[in-house]
Amino acid sequence: MKNFSSQKKGSLLAFIAVMLITPDSIFIRLSNIETWGMLFYRGAIPFVVVLIGLIFFYKNNLFKALINIGYPGIFYIISFSICNITFIISIQNTNVANTLVMIAMAPMLSAILGSIFLKEIPDNKTWIAIIITLVAVSYIFHDSIELGNFYGDLFGLITAFGLACNAVIARFAKNRDLVPSAVIGKLCVAIFAFFFVDTFSLVGADLIFIPLMCIMCVAIPFVLVTIAPRFIPAEEVNLFFLLETIIGPFWVWMVIQEQPSVETIQGGLIIILTIAIHSYLKLKKS
Repeated sequence: MKNFSSQKKGSLLAFIAVMLITPDSIFIRLSNIETWGMLFYRGAIPFVVVLIGLIFFYKNNLFKALINIGYPGIFYIISFSICNITFIISIQNTNVANTLVMIAMAPMLSAILGSIFLKEIPDNKTWIAIIITLVAVSYIFHDSIELGNFYGDLFGLITAFGLACNAVIARFAKNRDLVPSAVIGKLCVAIFAFFFVDTFSLVGADLIFIPLMCIMCVAIPFVLVTIAPRFIPAEEVNLFFLLETIIGPFWVWMVIQEQPSVETIQGGLIIILTIAIHSYLKLKKS
């Protein structure tokens, strides 16, 4: 990694994170636990796992690292917690494909927020990629309204806005370690969900699915996604999330035959092709 350019480091971190996230949706669908129980464990388990990692990394300086997050870290905690909650609500109220396609709005929102608050104006290639994906998402969103999935899709859009805020804040505070903020965010999610949980018991396959999902698809990726904006602009980090838009529904379709609509497939293919071309051109330039 030392010999990698910033572009390659950021792109690699974002790519690994998103590839680990792709089975997340199928784990959610396969689990039998209710929504608030799911949220509790998705907050509590990653909180414990990453906190242990931070204790080993910082040792006696962990409290100092928590203090050093500053105001950016506080805003990160808020946006991180909100989008973690809205993601689960969305995926429980619409097709997996629709939730992930709504999240595809994140790069466009990151570019807008980044240009306003960070004065990082995206290059023409990035704007073209964002516009193409926006058109594809609008096409799918129109189809979703007709199918009556508006509530779930709306929370998907809120999740996209939260992801955009996360990436922009991490980019703004690139000289700070915001992983402690993400850890606190996970704790906030667990505390919030705690008051609504009917039962904490995990039975059957949930004993495997829930811990595996929380570590592989949540804990590790959120650390990588928090670090990636140090090396590449926020909208480029979120462009990698478009990979989940096509791969995530594929897992769900393959395992439980939840087939996305024709419009979702068409829009998803446009999105995946756009991100592939954009990433290739950016890496070639670097």
